[in-house]
Amino acid sequence: MSPLANHSFWKMNGAGNEIVVVDLRASTHVVTATEARAIAADERSRFDQMMVLHRPRTPGTRCYIRIYNTDGSEAGACGNGTRCVAWVLAEEDGAESFTVETVAGLLACRRVGPHAFSVDMGEPRFGWQDIPLAEEFRDTRAIELQIGPIDAPVLHSPSVVSMGNPHAVFWVDDPYAYDLPKIGPMLENHPIFPERANISLAAVKTRDHIVLWVWERGVGITRACGSAACAVLVSAARTKRTGRAATVSLPGGDLFVEWREDNHVIMTGPTELEHQGTFPPTLFATAA
Repeated sequence: MSPLANHSFWKMNGAGNEIVVVDLRASTHVVTATEARAIAADERSRFDQMMVLHRPRTPGTRCYIRIYNTDGSEAGACGNGTRCVAWVLAEEDGAESFTVETVAGLLACRRVGPHAFSVDMGEPRFGWQDIPLAEEFRDTRAIELQIGPIDAPVLHSPSVVSMGNPHAVFWVDDPYAYDLPKIGPMLENHPIFPERANISLAAVKTRDHIVLWVWERGVGITRACGSAACAVLVSAARTKRTGRAATVSLPGGDLFVEWREDNHVIMTGPTELEHQGTFPPTLFATAA
C-alpha cells in the first residue's frame, strides 16, 4: 500500500491555480508519477500542480519542494503553488518570512496580508541553451517560430525565457480570440522545445497592465500560472512594452510582478484554502 494512503493534504488555489499541498517532511517517500496522476484524477484532490514538502536540503530553509503536474511530470517552478506552501508554513508557526527550496533554487517568501504572499522567483534566464531551445538563437526576445500559413501566421515570433521552467510568450491583441486549447498542445510539444514549454498569449493593455492566458506544460489550460506571469512581465520589459513592474490579469485573478534591478523577479498574489482531507487508500490500489 502506498505511504500516501490516509495521508492528509491541503486543497488550495492561488489566483485560481488549483494546488494540492502534501507534507512528507516526516517521511522518506518520493511520490511517483503514477501516484500523482491518481491524486489529480480524484475530484477532491484534483490539481494543476501538487507541492510535496520534503526535509530541507539546504541549512536555513524550511523545506525542499517537489512539484508535480497533472500528468505526473515534475516541474521546476510554480509561483502560485509556492505561495500556497508559504501559507501552510506560516500557519504552522506564525513565521512572516522564510525560505524554501525547489529544483530551480532557493525561494524567499514573505507574508504581506492574511492570505497574500510575495515570492522571490529568482533570476530569469535568457540564453537559448538555458531555456532550453533545440537550436541557437542569439536574441531570445523574439525567435523564429510560427504556426499557420507562412504569409499569414496565426501566431509568430514569441519571446522565450526560463523562470525555472521554459516559457514562450506570444504577443497578441486579445488572448481569448485564439483557440488556445487547440494551439497550446502543438506549441508545448514543438521540436524547438526539447523539454516542452509553457505557452502564453499576452496582451499589453497599458505600461503597467498585461492580460494573460496560459497553456501549462504537462497540465493544459489553467486559471493562473505564476511562473508564466513572471515570464511575461520580464519579456514585456525586455521588449520595451512595459516597465519593470505590472499587474498581470489571468482568468483566476490578478498577480503583481516586479523585475527588480538586482535581476530577481518578485511575484505577489492571493492564496485560498478550499478544504483539507486525506487520500483514500483506494486511490493507490494500482499505483506504484
